[in-house]
Amino acid sequence: MPTDSFAPQQHALILAAGSLGITPRVQAIAQQTSLIIAADGGARHAIALGLTLTEWVGDFDSSDGIELSTPRQTFPTEKDSTDLELAVARAKELGATSATILGAFGGRFDHALGIALLAARESKAGFSVRLESGFEAGWIILNQHQIPLENGQTFSLLALEPCSGLTVQNAKWNLESAALAVGSSLGISNVALGEVTVLLESGCALLVAQF
Repeated sequence: MPTDSFAPQQHALILAAGSLGITPRVQAIAQQTSLIIAADGGARHAIALGLTLTEWVGDFDSSDGIELSTPRQTFPTEKDSTDLELAVARAKELGATSATILGAFGGRFDHALGIALLAARESKAGFSVRLESGFEAGWIILNQHQIPLENGQTFSLLALEPCSGLTVQNAKWNLESAALAVGSSLGISNVALGEVTVLLESGCALLVAQF
């Protein structure tokens, strides 16, 4: 059963360029691993958190004013992959089997949506990805997952592909073997009563919680 517990030597922290609140929870997450890769402008978060990067990846078109002494992988501006996708690929090359993406929300909507879909693709392939902005966190739901929420926290479930057999337990509005279509509002704005259990028989969903 997937949880938020990762083996430190196999877990990567990937810094995207989206908004990031430097909250105590984010600071704790940042200490989970020493494998830290920044995607271009995401290196600003390394400075804010006082982190030492393993590598800095990208075309560096959004890194003006950032001065870091760290190994770089430089790519052309005109390419078929985003800097974040390249950072994920590099983390896997370095032995990571899972990752947390900091700065996954905020900024450009197309980038945020692309990150969520990237996380789903990688998670379905066995590389578990969690999303984090400090004020929102996202989990890709594929089968059964325990989500560490607190009583009163708002969360939403969004289908990234058609879902069936969706069960939600320990929430204000529980579900039992429900169908969740792409674009359905059925899973929007639920309220946790504590740790939430989500089970999914088929499909892929994104759970986003507010912090």
